[in-house]
Formats: sequence, structure tokens, C-alpha cells
Amino acid sequence: MNIDPTKQSFQENHKLMIGSIVPRPIAFVSTKSTNGILNLAPFSYFNGVCSKPPTIMFAPARRGYDGLTKDTLNNIRSTKEFVVNLVSEEIVEPMVECATDYDKEIDEFKISNLTPIDSDKISSPRVKESKVSYECELNTIVEIGEAEPGAGFVVIGTIVMFHIQDDVYNDGRIDLKALNPIGRLAGNSYTRVSDNFEVIRKIKPD
Repeated sequence: MNIDPTKQSFQENHKLMIGSIVPRPIAFVSTKSTNGILNLAPFSYFNGVCSKPPTIMFAPARRGYDGLTKDTLNNIRSTKEFVVNLVSEEIVEPMVECATDYDKEIDEFKISNLTPIDSDKISSPRVKESKVSYECELNTIVEIGEAEPGAGFVVIGTIVMFHIQDDVYNDGRIDLKALNPIGRLAGNSYTRVSDNFEVIRKIKPD
């Protein structure tokens, strides 16, 4: 099957992408507006960029029904900072509650009953219940497409502080079992990262 994305709607392209780019890690992003209102929202187009400096990216799309930008992006544009909180299975349900497009005056911490706690270097709070959080300062925002539904942005941030629960940190490494992360699939489906295997690779050829 060969499909030309220009011959179908963005919704049809979206279904193909979220069904095949799997599993996706989830950036549970906490921000604070210039008016002091807290915001919390999940994004599953998320990954690392590099480690010197430690840099991550996530991609907030425009709203699919009106093309407007989301509160998370608006806050980051204004404050130049954000926190990425990783999602373990223990907080998946409150995380999903924050996926709804609430009014900008609504604090999703209160909706989800999650706990905001102060960050060390930035004003945006982190999620106490998250086992790993990254305080980030904005590097750049790349706009993709036009100002319409289906378009989006790539937000690139530099990590200025790692927060890792003691039981997850093991001699400089992350204990995957203790972290118990979940991944995003298509529709309303998620997956656990529990059935894994190793394949040894060479850094350089013999």
C-alpha cells in the first residue's frame, strides 16, 4: 500500500502516524502562565535530542478543531521555561484527565489531584508524583505548517535540573522496573515497558 499524504486529510495522516510511531514516551509538561496559573498537559511526540547540553524536544500540535495554539505552548513562549514530568503507570489516569482542552484559567493540577512542588531553577512547578522530572529552559520553538488544524510546533528545551526519585536512581542509571513507564499507542491505548530484550551493538567496526 502506497499512500500520498497530500491526497488525504490531516486526520487520516494522523491516524497512520499515531498507529505506526509506537510506543511513544509521554512528556507530561507543567508550566505557569505570566498570571501565575498552573497548566499541566501530556504530549506523546517527545524524545531526547542530545546530552551536551542535555536537550529534549516535544511537539505540541495546534488544536484539531480550531487550529489555535495550546496553553502549554503559549506559556512557554511567554516564560521561556517548562518542566517535563515522566509518566509512570501509577499516574496514567490523572495524566489522561489533563489531556482535555480546559479553559486557560483552569489549573489541571486541581483537576487531576496531582501535587505541584517547587522547581529548583525555574518558576514552573513539577509534579510530585512523577518519578523523574526535567526542569527545562527554552532553546527554540520551530513552527511547522500553517496556522490551521493539523499543523504544530517543535519545542526544544535544555535540561537545567534532573529530579529522580531515589528508588529509580541506581549508580548513575535509571532502574526501568522502578520507573514503570508507560507508552502511548493509537486511540485510547497505552503499553507497559516490561517485556524487553537486549541486542549487543558495536560502537565501531572491528
